[in-house]
Amino acid sequence: MFLQRTIRKPVRIDGIGLHTGAPASLTFRPAPANTGIYVVRSDLPGAPHIHVSAEHVRATQLATVLGGAAFSVSTVEHCLSSLAALRIDNLLIELSGPEIPIGDGSAAVFMEGLLAAGLIDQDEPRKYAYITQPIFYGDGDKHAYVVPYNGLRITVTIDFAHPSIGRQQLDLDINETTFARDLARARTFGFLKDVEAMRAKGLARGGSLENAVVLDHDSVINPEGLRFADEFVRHKMLDALGDLVTLGMPLMGHVVLYKAGHDVMNRLVRKILESSDAYRRVELGALAPEDLASTSYNEEFLIASGNSPFASATGLTPTFRNGGNLR
Repeated sequence: MFLQRTIRKPVRIDGIGLHTGAPASLTFRPAPANTGIYVVRSDLPGAPHIHVSAEHVRATQLATVLGGAAFSVSTVEHCLSSLAALRIDNLLIELSGPEIPIGDGSAAVFMEGLLAAGLIDQDEPRKYAYITQPIFYGDGDKHAYVVPYNGLRITVTIDFAHPSIGRQQLDLDINETTFARDLARARTFGFLKDVEAMRAKGLARGGSLENAVVLDHDSVINPEGLRFADEFVRHKMLDALGDLVTLGMPLMGHVVLYKAGHDVMNRLVRKILESSDAYRRVELGALAPEDLASTSYNEEFLIASGNSPFASATGLTPTFRNGGNLR
C-alpha cells in the first residue's frame, strides 16, 4: 500500500519575489496525515491560511494565483510541482510575505529543499483519483484531456510563432527520477517585448536573466543559453504538474495538453472534480491489479480509431494499458 507522505523537519528557502522584487522567504513545515497542502501567511495577524485547491484559484493569466479572504499568492506552480513529483501529501507552506521566492525560475530550489528536509511516510493510505473515463476540456485550438492510465503520465505540445521555440512536444511518466532529470531545472520564460508592459502594471519587478529565459524577436538573450534544447516545453510540463496539485488528491491518468496554459489546466482540474462518474477514489494496494485499467473495449476502440474528440491535434493516441508507473 502507498502511504501518505510529509517531510521530516522544517526547511527554509530565501530569495526574491518575481513581481515585487522584494526579499521573500518560504518555510516548508511537516503536517499530520490527512491535512493536505496549505499556504500560511505567518506575518499576518492570526496566520491566515489557504487550502491548495481548485476552488481557491483566483487568476491564471500569467501564473496560478491562490487567494482567500485575507491574502493571495502568485506563481505557486513551481513549488507545487515538486510536491507532486515527491509524492508529498501533507505540508504547510509558510510565507513571511506576499510572494513565494522565484529561485532561478525553475523548481530546482524547492526540490532540493524538500529532499534536504527528508521525506517520511505516514500511517494513512494515499487516496488517488483514478481516471476510469476520458474527461475533456477545450477552448478554441487549446485543449486538455485525461484518460485512464496506471500511473501519472503527461504529454504536452506547445506551438509558438518564434524561431527559438516553434512546436515542441514531450511525453513523460512522472516520478521522482524523471522530474529531477527532465523537468525540475527547466526555467520559466518570457518575451522582452512584454517586460515593459508588465512592469508598468507593477509586475515582474524581480524578473531578470537570473530567474527566467528571455527571448527577443528571434533568439534567447541569456548569455548561458538554454539548459535543454526543448526547455520551453519542459517548463510547461512542470507548470502543469504543479497545477494538478489543486485537484486536492494525487491523480492516476494520462494527461494530454495541447497549447494549454494555466487557464486550461484550471478548467481541466475543475472538470475532473465535476465528473465524479469518470474517476474512482482508490488506495493503491487495496485493489487487485485486475480492478485497475477498467476501460471498456468500445472506449479504447473509439479513441484509437480517431472517432473520438480525444484523438486530437497532438497526433498522439492516448494509451489504455496496465503498464505505467504506479506511484
